[in-house]
Amino acid sequence: MTLNKHLIQGLPAFKSKTTSSKNFEELMTNAGYFQIGSGVGQANRIKVWWSHDSYPLVEAIYSPDKKIVITAYHITT
Repeated sequence: MTLNKHLIQGLPAFKSKTTSSKNFEELMTNAGYFQIGSGVGQANRIKVWWSHDSYPLVEAIYSPDKKIVITAYHITT
């Protein structure tokens, strides 16, 4: 649970270790990100990849029920 340890370009810094998926997805969409895929992560968590026309790809890790975003960070491809 390290959402507050990563900075996502185009978003304000997170102050909490997790956030609701509704809040996170609203922030991402408003910043111009769009979902490009998803998959299963460790411990049945859900990985969701977000793309942007100007910023690097973001990988977000959701809880197994997809209600909470545990962390998110930029990745390079």
